[in-house]
Amino acid sequence: MAPFSPSFTELGPVTVLGVETSCDETAAAVVRLSGDHAEVISNVVASQIADHAPYGGVVPEVAARAHVELIDGVIERAMADAGLGYGEVDGIAATAGPGLIGGVMVGLSAAKGLALARGLPLIAVNHLEGHALSVRLGETPAPYPFLLLLVSGGHCQLLSVEGVGQAVRLGSTIDDAAGEAFDKIAAHLGLGYPGGPALEQLASGGDPARFTLPRALLDRKDCDFSFSGLKTAAARLIDSAVRTEADRRDLAAAVQAAIARQLSERSARAMGRFIERHAGEGRLFAVAGGVAANATVRARLQETAEAHGFRFTAPPLKYCTDNAAMIALVGAERLRAGLIDPLDAPARPRWPLDEAAARLQPLHKPGRKGAKA
Repeated sequence: MAPFSPSFTELGPVTVLGVETSCDETAAAVVRLSGDHAEVISNVVASQIADHAPYGGVVPEVAARAHVELIDGVIERAMADAGLGYGEVDGIAATAGPGLIGGVMVGLSAAKGLALARGLPLIAVNHLEGHALSVRLGETPAPYPFLLLLVSGGHCQLLSVEGVGQAVRLGSTIDDAAGEAFDKIAAHLGLGYPGGPALEQLASGGDPARFTLPRALLDRKDCDFSFSGLKTAAARLIDSAVRTEADRRDLAAAVQAAIARQLSERSARAMGRFIERHAGEGRLFAVAGGVAANATVRARLQETAEAHGFRFTAPPLKYCTDNAAMIALVGAERLRAGLIDPLDAPARPRWPLDEAAARLQPLHKPGRKGAKA
């Protein structure tokens, strides 16, 4: 990564086109960053849910082909909706990983072509940093530092986010992630794809106390997660004890409550570590990623934050799932800091947000949202 123009290190407005193709959404957005305020000028998302629904999950080859077909039109629409020409854009940002490598390559290649043709800087963005900074897209942007629970697809991490490109991992999953548990249990219940929202809807009419589900890692006092035992126990109950629609609702409610409880318990532990690390600074707890859209999970986490003296924040619901506005925002923050990437920046299927911690303790290798195991 190389420095660009010194003028971008100042707090003047920076306008960036962002591109996101890491999974099953083809997305483009234009964001203008002025001081600490991010204005989403346009935000276009073309979902592939209908393409993948017959398979019960995301098929990488189908996703890559759809990205190829959609990418040019989505970018053109984002620019048209913004009412801007490329002469009014300061940089092009694109997800460079982690994600389904075929899809990542499509979006990154499109961004490289635009950057080269228009003489604009390229910013290769870590998709996880996009989710991390999505909490800065609201009316009141989250100030650094903040404690983040990132629960997106196959990722489940607790991080101290201390600035753009500065995240310290406090905990992560040792097996399945929360999003994977939602999707795979939903699939076992026959709810189809996407599973997480379908399970939440089913759970709304259920009794979460009826079924007993295991609690993971009770002998450990760290901030790591584990959802594989919950997934296995739920599958066994579905096969042995779920017979009626009421059974299905009750089990869905129990699963949702168990996931929310574990996320809450580990977040509470991380709050103590965050306070030790940032004594005397503000206490802000943020949750981001697709699971952050779950109302039960969000409410439980907000209660936990308030009980431990933290202010709670989350991105607007439309920025919880994959989108390009968060990629454009990261691009704008990095560009303003004078950081750009060469045109041969690689697409990366694996890219930990905290690479120093990952070298000491490799991250769980996640699946992708709804991907078949």
